[in-house]
Amino acid sequence: MSAETISSEFRQVLRYLKLTPIRETLPERLELAKQKKLPHQAFLELVLTDEMERRQRNGARNRSRRANLDPQMLLESWDQTAKVSFDHELFAELTTLRFLQEHHHVLIVGPVGVGKTFLASALGHIACRRGYTVLMNRAERLLKSLKATRLDHTHEAEMRRVIRVDLLILDDLGLDQLDEEASRDLYEIIVERHRRGSMVVTSNREPQEWLATMGDPLRAQSAIDRLQNSAHELVVEGESYRKRQKPRLSKGLP
Repeated sequence: MSAETISSEFRQVLRYLKLTPIRETLPERLELAKQKKLPHQAFLELVLTDEMERRQRNGARNRSRRANLDPQMLLESWDQTAKVSFDHELFAELTTLRFLQEHHHVLIVGPVGVGKTFLASALGHIACRRGYTVLMNRAERLLKSLKATRLDHTHEAEMRRVIRVDLLILDDLGLDQLDEEASRDLYEIIVERHRRGSMVVTSNREPQEWLATMGDPLRAQSAIDRLQNSAHELVVEGESYRKRQKPRLSKGLP
């Protein structure tokens, strides 16, 4: 059965059941069924599994897009030859997402350019593939956007969105000085997500160094204590990973 020979009645059935994409693979699956003499049940399972996997891929792709994840920063794209050191056993454990199920956090710390953002994004993509909701943003940008929502009275709604997401990834926390409003928002996010949701935080500074960047020392101490004492800490060191992402001319081009 080719795409051209699918009857109009069958097309209507597929459309009604929202299974129209099956038409793309149906001819080759029918041919495979004939060659291997598959029973009807096995053939039906094969076709429906194709559709299930397609929907899972699309769902993961859409969740990754809504999460602001870089589509290139996938675990399978990590350059294993990079001269970057970290606890690979710990990172392998993190990729199981047990920390997410247990509402624990992950702190990824190290110098500039060693791939902290890449590793955090890779965890985000894995979470999206497994059906979790994810939001990734630079800490400074997120806190500035939260501050702006006070002007149009959408602050509470935006805070709920940030707090409710399954996995929140804050990139480059502790990089900039925070005023009292930003410090208060960060405190609320950490406290509300404590033992209810998970965070992955990247930083060039150790957690105790964040205290000096926050405008409210008391809230800062409380928030950092909660975060650090319920987090796995992954220390990344080595040469700049960004060198490997530098664009290069393809060989053979004039």
